[in-house]
Amino acid sequence: MIRIAFFDTKTYDRDSFERLESQDVKFKFFETKLSEDTAELAKGFDGVCVFVNDDVNENVIAKLYEYNVKFIVLRCAGYNNVDVKAAFGKIHIFRVPAYSPYAVAEHTMALLLTSVRRIHKAYIRSRDFNFSLNGLTGFDLHGKTIGVIGTGKIGRVFIDICKGFGMKILAYDPFPMDIEGVKFTDLDEIFRKSDIISLHCPLTDDTRHIIGFDSLPKLKKGVMILNTSRGGLIDAEALLQGIKERIIGGACLDVYEEEADIFFTDNSGHILGDDVLARLISMPNVIVTSHQAFLTHDALDNIAKTTLQNILDFAAGKDNDNEVCYHCENFDKCKSEKKKKCF
Repeated sequence: MIRIAFFDTKTYDRDSFERLESQDVKFKFFETKLSEDTAELAKGFDGVCVFVNDDVNENVIAKLYEYNVKFIVLRCAGYNNVDVKAAFGKIHIFRVPAYSPYAVAEHTMALLLTSVRRIHKAYIRSRDFNFSLNGLTGFDLHGKTIGVIGTGKIGRVFIDICKGFGMKILAYDPFPMDIEGVKFTDLDEIFRKSDIISLHCPLTDDTRHIIGFDSLPKLKKGVMILNTSRGGLIDAEALLQGIKERIIGGACLDVYEEEADIFFTDNSGHILGDDVLARLISMPNVIVTSHQAFLTHDALDNIAKTTLQNILDFAAGKDNDNEVCYHCENFDKCKSEKKKKCF
């Protein structure tokens, strides 16, 4: 039997994964996040299952290796919270590269429509029987220029949605491709011409704070910023300054750089200690959701099935395209000698 220590468990996680338990695979669910302080919970387990805000740093890797943990399965696509270099040669790492690009892309468009048509404000008003239209004027998406940064699976699905609205589409990606109706260009042109910018790239050293103090002067005045990818793509203090100076016309955020101790929990009875996030939420032109873009029944089902398959493939000694190591240049290429097997 393969035993998995499952960290940062929520009700929807248990519902998805408990259905897949069998005589071959058993999960032990922990509500706490994986960190240096909680790594000891993994003693006696063959692998651990983690999510976006678990901290799998070098010290955690060392502890897991000491406890004879053989693999880490991420129930997400990104792995910026895992020290893949420290894990090389010790612990195998697997991810879920494509659980549902539609879920994230559709949530991105839902945020944009909610913001530009003031739907959230109208909802609150109508609950109080206030049917005034003052202050609810929005703008058409048709004919507007949107800059999409990152054209992986999610980015391409989002582009298709934008095409349906009749938008002009600019795109940036280190690996441009031929997409009908899309002009691939550099970041400067995207910053200069886009009425809306949507981030769909992974968080790397090159993309960290891609929206930051350096980019503020380059942005088209009044631009809308969308981020349903990783919080670290945006310098939140720069975003706040850009909004205050009327450079940025609005922001829709499903992720936040310092979200680890805030998102996924009910903090309604507490004072929010993060002043930047509190100020952003207080802005009338900012919408924040708590990393829920992935949260559909379809996506949760795909995450659970792919994660289970990653576990079974590892146990059977099979090659698996979802394995990640620091040799990987990007999501599609690997320099390791064994190709599909990292070590």
